[in-house]
Amino acid sequence: MAKNILLVGVGGQGTILASKILCLGLLGANYDVKMSEIHGMSQRGGSVTSHIRFDEKKIYSPVVELGNADIIVAFEKMEALRYLDYLKQEGKVIVNDCEISGMPITSGACDYPKGIIEELKAHCNVIVVDATTEANKIGNAKITNMILLGTLIEKMKLTDIDWDTIIAQNVKPQFVELNKKALRRGMELAK
Repeated sequence: MAKNILLVGVGGQGTILASKILCLGLLGANYDVKMSEIHGMSQRGGSVTSHIRFDEKKIYSPVVELGNADIIVAFEKMEALRYLDYLKQEGKVIVNDCEISGMPITSGACDYPKGIIEELKAHCNVIVVDATTEANKIGNAKITNMILLGTLIEKMKLTDIDWDTIIAQNVKPQFVELNKKALRRGMELAK
């Protein structure tokens, strides 16, 4: 049966890179994989989503339909809430306990919503990861995406794929070791 994953975040968080690495790993493990990206106003801090569908059989559509996502990986809390309608009833949300204020909030037009994690927990199975704090401990907030990807990999039991090689082939050489370390940290946090 096909697995449906939705990665959601804000422009600049590395959502697309995490999606690419995940898809390359799945392709290398002989799954049929389809991916669709929506960038929106990503360069201005807007939503970024990646739909990923994979199976041992042929996948025909790259789009995860409403109510069909097995897992949503949210790089930011409000994005988890924004895309919750995509989650299937028994699905899981992996959410980074991180707040990024969009233009309406930074301009003072509204406040960042309170109680997002509690709201998510009231509706679904939630795995909260403080990935941004963990990334800063390792040495760079930009590797938050690899920590979240590592958490997803562990939860989906995809650990037998050679993720280190895929990272080495797709990340600038000076950041390869940092990204590998972040991926491993995400896997540890998921255990």
